[in-house]
Order: sequence, then structure tokens, then C-alpha cells
Amino acid sequence: MSDFTHSVGIIAAMAIVTAFTRYAPFIFFGRGKEPAKWIKYLGKFLPPAMMSVLLIYCVSSVNFIGGYHGAPELICIAIAMLLHIWRGNVLLSIGISTVTYMILVQTIFA
Repeated sequence: MSDFTHSVGIIAAMAIVTAFTRYAPFIFFGRGKEPAKWIKYLGKFLPPAMMSVLLIYCVSSVNFIGGYHGAPELICIAIAMLLHIWRGNVLLSIGISTVTYMILVQTIFA
């Protein structure tokens, strides 16, 4: 198999999977119907659960005993929380806290 054929096959597979994940809710749940109770439950409780797991993963390797005691991480977590409470925009809170973290660890806490 040539590199070109292999690349086209990979792109086609990605396109099919992406299209399926976009159309799957309409195929399985129908358009305009009320979602099942368990779908509403998952939609309500999974996002905070996933963010909690992500937060624990991100700070699991931070050394709170030595060095800067996790100061840049804790500062940026606080910034992300305050921005999200204030504006309610996930991209804004994640983006600004990420940029702030990079500035902190490359300048102040270098």
C-alpha cells in the first residue's frame, strides 16, 4: 500500500467516524423528542465529574512540599474558577488560566 493510499484511507476513516459521532444523537434519539431521564442525568452530572477528574490528574504530580509549593497551579486554578463563575465561558477560563500558567512558570516561578 502506498503512502498516498494509506493517507487517504486514514482521512476517510476519520471523516466517517466524525460524521457518525455528529449524527448519532439524531439517529438514536430522534429529532424533537424529549431525551430519556438517564441522558438528562448524564448531561447534568458528567461535565463536573470530568472536570474534577481532570483537575485531580493535573495536580497529582505537583510537589506541594518543596519548591514553590504548587503556587502557579493553585493560582491558575483559582483564576479558572473565578473566570468561569464570572463569565460562564469554558474556553475563556481555560484559555486565560493556561496562558497565565505559562507566563508564571516561565517568568516568575522559573
